[in-house]
Amino acid sequence: MNTNLEKLRELMRAKGVDAVIIPGTDPHQSEYVSDYWKFRDWVSGFTGSNGTAVVTLDKASMWTDSRYFLQAEIELEDSGFELQKVEYRGELQVIMQWLSNEIHEDDTLAVDGRLFSLMEANRLEQLCGENGFLLATDFYPADEIWEDRPEMPKNEAFVHDVEYAGEDVESKLARTMEKVEQSGADSILITALDEIAWLLNLRSSDVDFTPVAIAFFYMSDKDRVLFTDDVINKEVRNHLDNYKVRVKGYDEIEKFLDKRNVDNTIMLDPNKVSDTVGQTLECDKVYGASPVDALKAIKNDVQIEGFRRAMERDGAALVRLFIWIEQNAASGTINEIDVWEQGKLERAKSDLYRGDSFEMICGYREHGAIVHYTATPESASILQGEGLLLVDSGAQYLDGTTDITRTVTLGTPTAQEKHDFTLVLKGHLALSRAKFPVGTTGVQLDAFARMPLWQEAMTYIHGTGHGMGHFLGCHEGPHSIRTSLNPVALVPGMVTSNEPGLYKEGEYGIRTENILLVVDGPKTKAFGDFLEFETLTLFPYDTRLIDITMLTAEEIQQINDYHAMVLERLTPYLNEEEKMWLSEKCASINS
Repeated sequence: MNTNLEKLRELMRAKGVDAVIIPGTDPHQSEYVSDYWKFRDWVSGFTGSNGTAVVTLDKASMWTDSRYFLQAEIELEDSGFELQKVEYRGELQVIMQWLSNEIHEDDTLAVDGRLFSLMEANRLEQLCGENGFLLATDFYPADEIWEDRPEMPKNEAFVHDVEYAGEDVESKLARTMEKVEQSGADSILITALDEIAWLLNLRSSDVDFTPVAIAFFYMSDKDRVLFTDDVINKEVRNHLDNYKVRVKGYDEIEKFLDKRNVDNTIMLDPNKVSDTVGQTLECDKVYGASPVDALKAIKNDVQIEGFRRAMERDGAALVRLFIWIEQNAASGTINEIDVWEQGKLERAKSDLYRGDSFEMICGYREHGAIVHYTATPESASILQGEGLLLVDSGAQYLDGTTDITRTVTLGTPTAQEKHDFTLVLKGHLALSRAKFPVGTTGVQLDAFARMPLWQEAMTYIHGTGHGMGHFLGCHEGPHSIRTSLNPVALVPGMVTSNEPGLYKEGEYGIRTENILLVVDGPKTKAFGDFLEFETLTLFPYDTRLIDITMLTAEEIQQINDYHAMVLERLTPYLNEEEKMWLSEKCASINS
């Protein structure tokens, strides 16, 4: 029996609640959250970054996307929760359809309004009205029944020096306020943690893998206030004072907003500000996408150069890691967790390393088919001298963030493994060499990566590319490359991943991922200006897995040119043994 689920139901009965929706986020609509906000995990046992739980008095379900289907099946076993599969996040309509068959008219649906954006809460209210449900947004079960709840993190904030950031705070504040005033507002409330970190050149360690402080930030022409409980040392205090930023406690945000002058007009991002905070404001409001999101997506020259240097150090660390894997896999003495631990040791040899950018996905054989697999002491497979190994990993450096996936063979690959690997590689190569007109969006490019798989009636359900922060979140918007429509055009300075994959349940998974920079391409009088990609990631593909007969002459040349660049850029970081290994891996292939 899931005792945590039963405790929740006891509270629901006591409060007159018939159903509750529990998202896996926090009051800042974060993808990755501190342990303090992982109530969904506590109730259900599911630990994926995307998943929404729904509990009634006699049923419980968990909605998640394809990245977590296999993981959810394992973690939800005997939990009392039934897995509900959806393609992408934003499943409120589907959840409400499910609830319409489980609860009745005039029943109460409750949520913690701190965990739902204004937009989501408005949609919920509309759907409840259509179904005759009552909506309560002040149900806080985690505060009442989670007895061993972790503390809210209050770590020490630190300054991200302009040497790495490439732009000072005053410039960022001014550019943001210009956008705010253009929207018709005179102030803005920023609630997304990565936006606050970027805007103030401030970092912390309140969330695993993402160097942010839990905070809110309010700004107008007359006032700048940071709401956080993080430790503010003398250096940070001087930094904030220099830009006239006051500091208040995290919980003071609602009281502060409640006192805003009715003559003020505040800009809010309805997809990011929580319903609880948004409803506090009585003054005029302008709703729109936060301007910070678009500003920080375009990297400046210092950040771009930082990415290049970070990728070099990261590539060298991966050379050492994969040498270690090759030396130890056949002995049967290392497992998937050991690979992650060794990867951290190798990356930590860089003075600028500040931890990993996400939990390493190290999937051996059938575990590679679990898209967001995380090894546990109970599940970790021991590596052998055969089969496919998928390693998706990344790091946080002061001068850049990395994210790379490589699939390698630990023995002699089968013809089918080589065929499937080459299909994925062909899509990966096609996207990286694409040239496209200014104004092109990610959805228009997505098919480049999928076409080789589509031609054989196969596909992958996750996105092809996500934006990436600079010493910030590994996943960042507003741009993306995926099959769903995103109207944000790609522009020079944006960074995106390129990661097609193929997953065969019970057999193996294949994914190949590099990070790309959008740069200026050809300029024509007849057809306008074009853009293209610069590949930032530096590590060889496993040529033992390539079926050369499936490649065109252009693709063979592309692989050889990339490997020549990898060898040239990484060699200065390696000793003689490592150089020899890399030279072999980067050797030219011929048709």
